[in-house]
Amino acid sequence: MKKILSLIIALVLVLTLAAASADTVYRTLDDIKASGTVNIGVFSDKNPFGYVDEYGEYQGYDVYFARRIAEDLGVEVNFVSTEAANRVEYLETGKVDIILANFTVTPERAEKVDFALPYMNVALGVVSPDSRVITDLSQLTGDDRVIVISGTTAEDYLIRNNPEILLQKYDTYANAKNALENGNGVAWANDNTEVIAYALQNEGFTVGIPSLGSQDTIAPAVSKGNETLLNWLNGEIKALGAENFFHKDYEATLVDTYGLDYEDSLVVEGGGVTE
Repeated sequence: MKKILSLIIALVLVLTLAAASADTVYRTLDDIKASGTVNIGVFSDKNPFGYVDEYGEYQGYDVYFARRIAEDLGVEVNFVSTEAANRVEYLETGKVDIILANFTVTPERAEKVDFALPYMNVALGVVSPDSRVITDLSQLTGDDRVIVISGTTAEDYLIRNNPEILLQKYDTYANAKNALENGNGVAWANDNTEVIAYALQNEGFTVGIPSLGSQDTIAPAVSKGNETLLNWLNGEIKALGAENFFHKDYEATLVDTYGLDYEDSLVVEGGGVTE
């Protein structure tokens, strides 16, 4: 009986260790190089940061950066279409090696993924129709709904700081934009870069609140504990800063939307690290 009990205990230990090992699904830097491909999660519907053009090709600020990462790794890039709500999941399950999808750094997210050095500044903003421009959240009445995208910092911020505000939640940027245009919400809260771009591109809408909450940063993210890839990315971002890469990226992908006035306030060069 004791032998059987010992065998059962040993089996449980083996299964427990196997389960713990299975939690680590990320590919190391060497794994990526050996495979010849890096899987990078980007948006496919968030112009001008990550989108698919009329020829079926990925374009945008994050995509420009992703291609340079692959080039410097010496591998091909495989773009994985990503939505805001599944950025963490895709890293935890190994579906992607890196997330470059306007991923704002927050303490809650940093518990689940590892962020590299930042490459962009961001805050929250609110855009609304010209017929009723929302310049302060106090203008919202009990029946008003604010459009948010699930899994974004805008959703988290409003739930935490303004739980009385009714939220109209959508899974994609395209659905959120359609909802705003169809009057299915009085305003749309999202990254200020996104709402500013939307207002510039769509007549009849105004960013009444250009900065809501704290100033944050956007950074690449990797699976928790993937130190080899994280360290390489940090070194890459510093090295790219020496050639003013992210300003070039902005001028190639964002300047038509934002103009030059926003360049220095949005771009973080070299991870913001002063040597």
